[in-house]
Amino acid sequence: MVSDMSSPPVVLVTGSSRGLGRGVAECLAVAGYNVAIHFASNEGAARETLAACQKLATNNSQEFAMVGGNVGVAADRQGIIDQTLEAFGQLDALVNNAGIAPRVRADLTEATEEIFDEVVAVNLKGPYFLSQLAVRHWLARPKASRLSTGYKLIFVTSLSSNTASINRGEYCISKAGLAMASQLWATRLADEGIQVMDLRPGIMATDMTSGVKEKYNQMLADGLVPQKRWGTPADLGRAVESILAGHFPFSTGDVINVDGGFHLRRL
Repeated sequence: MVSDMSSPPVVLVTGSSRGLGRGVAECLAVAGYNVAIHFASNEGAARETLAACQKLATNNSQEFAMVGGNVGVAADRQGIIDQTLEAFGQLDALVNNAGIAPRVRADLTEATEEIFDEVVAVNLKGPYFLSQLAVRHWLARPKASRLSTGYKLIFVTSLSSNTASINRGEYCISKAGLAMASQLWATRLADEGIQVMDLRPGIMATDMTSGVKEKYNQMLADGLVPQKRWGTPADLGRAVESILAGHFPFSTGDVINVDGGFHLRRL
């Protein structure tokens, strides 16, 4: 597909077949963007996101496409970028949202290398090197972004970046590493005009947290989160939209907490 510079900017949102990623994709559809909807294996869920985005689109020039692949696999990462460029002819922003929880929660003394490797491959290695592919594409086309303030690279980390959970250590380590990846890419790309941001969700209502809903309902009521509510996919989507709109022109490498105040130190 030949890029049309008059058409809306293209945003690749990894892990957007469900959960937080779907919320981001839907918010961007309302905001007028083209969205590449990424999925690893759940094509049916991705089709649901696609249909939702098409319904939410606000102008006739918007386009949406599904791109498949496991971000934890090198060949698949290249395929994700290739599919996006084939569908749109352009890539203006990458939202590294795809992530998995450990299949089995285990104490540090019982955790296995197999699950550690699986989580780190998807949550850390995948977005780190997918970003490398996107950045190489952008550096070869320094003036081609359709976003008014240039290309954007966004990492969706987690409150687990700096909050220890001893029964899911591999997840915490993967997200802490991803937070550093954001710092590294921000440092590398600041003078290239490419903004990098770290969005740090808190306790969010998704299928990943559905199994602990009752537990966290009580903790929220008791004030674990100052705003005393679950975060939603739309909360994250609005934060992404704000970055893409250029509302933080003199910022890069910053952490934006989307956690209802969880990160605050309180007595």
